[in-house]
Amino acid sequence: MTRVTVLMLTAVVAIGATAGVAAGASSSGTAAKVGVRSTKLGKVLVNGKGVTLYLFMKDKNGKSACTGSCATAWPPLLTSGRAHVSGSASAAKLGTTRRSDGTMQVTYNGHPLYTFIKDNNKPGSTAGEGIKAFGAEWYVLGANGNKIEKAGS
Repeated sequence: MTRVTVLMLTAVVAIGATAGVAAGASSSGTAAKVGVRSTKLGKVLVNGKGVTLYLFMKDKNGKSACTGSCATAWPPLLTSGRAHVSGSASAAKLGTTRRSDGTMQVTYNGHPLYTFIKDNNKPGSTAGEGIKAFGAEWYVLGANGNKIEKAGS
């Protein structure tokens, strides 16, 4: 990771610490929603507010490897209750995994799902695509459950 990227992520984590991990969570007492939205990268998975969802290549066997400052920069999509799909997202690919803190994180095609703090909760933003941070790469997830790689990422 370049020095500029490290400094940028450090600043993002420091700023995001005040927002907390809850930014990726569904509203208290409600189930998370996963849908599909068209972006410059094609059709990608989004949360219930239309914000892009990512996968972390360091995650293994459906378990999250992103905690602490990682989860501040990349808030996990949390749910209370069973998550739901909308649009062309596949209910058969939707699931959950228990995080180390006991919360339930939404998965799609076995990948734990995250938002990215630098997307600023802006629908259609894909600022996290192809970034290498916290030990591995981050990719937007397509409706088919596979990572989407833009040219050069």
